[in-house]
Amino acid sequence: QIQLVESGGGMVQAGGSLRLSCVASGGVTSPYAMAWYRQTPGTQRQLIVSTADIDEYNISYVASVKGRFTLSRDNAKNTVYLQMNNLKPEDTGVYYCRAFGRWGPGTQVTVSS
Repeated sequence: QIQLVESGGGMVQAGGSLRLSCVASGGVTSPYAMAWYRQTPGTQRQLIVSTADIDEYNISYVASVKGRFTLSRDNAKNTVYLQMNNLKPEDTGVYYCRAFGRWGPGTQVTVSS
């Protein structure tokens, strides 16, 4: 059974950085299409970044994170990373990865002002 697990969340001050990881297991092969979402209490999950394949030019970022967040992969580890720089309080939320029609459990990111 395919499983996704996120990690790397935490608490940082505004302007800080975090790197999230999403590891896929259960017989998957990389590269694979995936996306990162963010959810805050009382809201729906918002798409942050998505990629259809390994092509680094085929990555789509939501405007609010463009230039600050970067998606990368380690295919040997079936892992996708989300490097988040210059974090802002509005980046706070639970971050989920989605691939193969599945969701990971999420990882909490809290940015203080």
